[in-house]
Amino acid sequence: MCDKRMVVGTWIIAFYLLGTVAGEEVCYPRLGCFSNDPPWSGIPGRLLTGLPEPPEEMNISFSLYTRETGNNSQVISAINSSTIQNSHFSSRRRTSFIIHGFSSTGKKGWVVEMCLLLLEVENMNCIAVDWKEGAKGTYVCAVNNIRVIGAEVAYFIKTLQKLFRYSPREIHLIGHSLGAHTAGEAGRRVRGIRRISGLDPAGPYFEGTPPEVRLDPTDANFVDVIHSNAAHFPATGFGMYNTTGHLDFYPNGGTQMPGCNDLLLEMKRSDFEALIADTTIFGSCHHSRSHEYYFKSILYPTGFVGYPCETDEDFKSGVCFPCPKQGCPMMGHYADRFPYKLKRVNQKYFLNTAADPPFASWRQKVFIKLSGVKKMRGDINLIFHDTEGNTKEYEVASGVLSDDKVYTKYLDVEIDPQKTKKVEFLWNKTIFTLLWARMGAETVNIIHGEDGRWSTFCGHGTVTYGVPQLLTPC
Repeated sequence: MCDKRMVVGTWIIAFYLLGTVAGEEVCYPRLGCFSNDPPWSGIPGRLLTGLPEPPEEMNISFSLYTRETGNNSQVISAINSSTIQNSHFSSRRRTSFIIHGFSSTGKKGWVVEMCLLLLEVENMNCIAVDWKEGAKGTYVCAVNNIRVIGAEVAYFIKTLQKLFRYSPREIHLIGHSLGAHTAGEAGRRVRGIRRISGLDPAGPYFEGTPPEVRLDPTDANFVDVIHSNAAHFPATGFGMYNTTGHLDFYPNGGTQMPGCNDLLLEMKRSDFEALIADTTIFGSCHHSRSHEYYFKSILYPTGFVGYPCETDEDFKSGVCFPCPKQGCPMMGHYADRFPYKLKRVNQKYFLNTAADPPFASWRQKVFIKLSGVKKMRGDINLIFHDTEGNTKEYEVASGVLSDDKVYTKYLDVEIDPQKTKKVEFLWNKTIFTLLWARMGAETVNIIHGEDGRWSTFCGHGTVTYGVPQLLTPC
């Protein structure tokens, strides 16, 4: 394990497999040397010990998926480059590397599923990077090991350059948790990579550290980040809170995701780091949502629009609604389509998602003017129907209702506006409301957040409680 490489003393030389250890540095053929000098350790927020394990111990593998391989893959190796030349790898296609994080694998699960889905929408090379043996020990061990994994990915890219004159501008690295920083390490070693997508980059031992230690905007021509389990007081999560890309997305505030039931830890940061240093932690639902959102964004590109805000509080209050005239980026796979993505680094974007798959939602601001009621207690709702038979109901207001007031609310609707077939108004009474009471929606105005477009609907007459009233465009 990695603690075997904690060497005490000066100029103690030993050989371990193919690596040479001297002092507090370890060197591996092809990959170079790795020291534990600052900023790699011994700085605030990164008081960890140890050096990375040899690549042979981590049993790193690269599995190629293409449309020719179907649901299967071909194991290819930069060390044995003929495996690449004899595979279905094509230098005429773009290439994505998918890199898992701590206690995970690249042989099955979300990494393989991501490759297969990407191939459905684009004829490309997708390479699943597996470093399970280096990711299954303690968290500190895995943190040290990603430097070697990143170096191996960089070596693979350089091999593609030599074999095919393949440009880094054709490469997209997608990494989750520690895999995000692994992608950053590869990008630090090979300049000009087209894009890196960091899916909830790991926070412990990376938050607040210098750029060379973690993922940062200089690691690729474009870096986009999804924060889904950010450590944000008083909660302590597995992800980073600070911006670390060109576009940083904070769905649902970036810390706690709807639909997840696992508890978020609330403790001092130092206590949390001590906990994960000595134990093997298991995947968090909140932490995993980042790659689930990315996956679904491939299928529902318009359902993950990010709004430019400084804080989640501003987003909730509507300060940054609707999108500005230059538009908003889409979180996930199509973030690179945003024309202003490189305007500056550390651009923050906020959005809400649904609690359940496919997680997509469309932010709208609704205004309801009532008819047929002077003053009554109850709640008013809107029901959205789409062309595929899906229905979602949302409460707009409750309490004392009257027709001299316009009721307004921001809704994150799980029905795509482009597929909305009809909208209905519904009200429900309280126990004290008269049984024969009636109410209707005189007008319903909807502002669509992604483009500021208005839709206006009218109700006709009134309905009794619990009976939907069909709204028609007016």
